[in-house]
Amino acid sequence: MNIEQVRTYALSLYGVTEDQAFGDDIINFRLEGKIFVCLWLGGEGQGVEDSIPRLALKLTPERNEELREQFSAVRPAWHWNKKHWSDIYYTQLEESQVKEWIRESYLLIASKLPKAIRQKYIQG
Repeated sequence: MNIEQVRTYALSLYGVTEDQAFGDDIINFRLEGKIFVCLWLGGEGQGVEDSIPRLALKLTPERNEELREQFSAVRPAWHWNKKHWSDIYYTQLEESQVKEWIRESYLLIASKLPKAIRQKYIQG
């Protein structure tokens, strides 16, 4: 999966917007103003492994621990709360896996929205 595929998939999810609130080297994908994916575009000062493409995903603390144990391409987020966010080195993973985790992050954010709003994003 490449950076454009990540962006295209994130934007394909209903109600998603993007912005660059943290500078030119990061795109944030939001649902109802809440960030669920932070896509690093390159640049300096973003961690030890600056040259490896990655994104940060918000997941439950338990899920983050599970994925970090199973996949070497999943690590505590460099610049986010490490309990709730993981850095995903997406070029080292299967596309279907990355998409699944992006959707999981999206649904986590949707599940925390007020019921009247949440119903637009979660079926059932």
